[in-house]
Amino acid sequence: MLIDGVYHQAPALRHKEILAAMGRGVGVIGAASIGALRAAELAPYGMLGVGSVYAAYASGEINGDDEVAVGQAPDGEFGALTWPLVNLRHVLQMAVPAGVIDAERAARLLAALRAVYYPQRTWAAVRAVCRSQGEAEFVGWLTEQRERDRNFGDLKRADAIDAVRAALNGAAVTSESPTLPPGWETAYFRRWSNAAVRERVDGLELFTEDRVVYQQVFDPAFHDRWAAYLERLSLHPFDGGPGMALAERLVQACGGDLPADRVFRPVLDLRDERTVALLLAGETASDRQAVARYADARVRSCRSRPGFSVAAVRDEVARSFLLRVWRCPEREFDEEASARGLACGARAIQATKRLVPGFLEETKRKGVAGVR
Repeated sequence: MLIDGVYHQAPALRHKEILAAMGRGVGVIGAASIGALRAAELAPYGMLGVGSVYAAYASGEINGDDEVAVGQAPDGEFGALTWPLVNLRHVLQMAVPAGVIDAERAARLLAALRAVYYPQRTWAAVRAVCRSQGEAEFVGWLTEQRERDRNFGDLKRADAIDAVRAALNGAAVTSESPTLPPGWETAYFRRWSNAAVRERVDGLELFTEDRVVYQQVFDPAFHDRWAAYLERLSLHPFDGGPGMALAERLVQACGGDLPADRVFRPVLDLRDERTVALLLAGETASDRQAVARYADARVRSCRSRPGFSVAAVRDEVARSFLLRVWRCPEREFDEEASARGLACGARAIQATKRLVPGFLEETKRKGVAGVR
């Protein structure tokens, strides 16, 4: 069930994350806030929307994420400090039949409240805007209602409660099976999902992507592993297409004049256990320990250098690192990267920046040109 989530200072929940869950047969309910927005967007694919906010998004009555956005304290507390537009619209709609305000003035007041940036739309700001618009009576009425019931007009809260009830009643389980769009597992999705795959091995919690990249860089036999992976993928494609021997596929693609790694450059799916087992066939216990040390080195770099990130590693530093480890002439850099499944030199540089802080630490400590 998806109700609310953090955004602005962090990436909002991606559609692909929800599709990934539904693709595994998980029923997903959305309501109240970003849950309602995502449910309206993904309803054609099986996500179940609940509540008034969802209905407004689904009908097109509202369409912006600012409708449900609220400001929160920066210390980790999740209580709302501001009023979302959906709640303000709701209390104005209740005030009209109560004779507190007419429809025309309510629409004008809502427009004025919408003009206040959402993190600044506090209760004090709401009162100030209402008074500046000559709507003191509405402020008095709303204050009185809130004194009687602190949750008065909280449409998001009401929808969240309805969603919990729906989940307890098995609504997501009994809803129609998701109908995911063809090809939804794109290369972008695989890159995103790869970053989350991890496993506990030898008592170490390691990201699988770190382990694979380490082998691509340091394993001198990785050329053979990548060739074997391309052969297996050709015989058993991820997309369910017809299998074909790699040599035959090469002939069809380019007449067989180029090596397979220069023609086929698939995006790995590190959720696939057979793929991971094949690519890590040469991994040793000491390799895994090195991966853990390199991950720790990244953390230390981030802590000791404010603003540091892997992306901040200079391209020329990563390139020099790879040339030292591979011991290949610079003119063969692209070919070496391709043979190791890194597509080309430019992509190899980006992929291996994660290893640079750890490699430099070990090189400095041991005083050697390369470490395995």
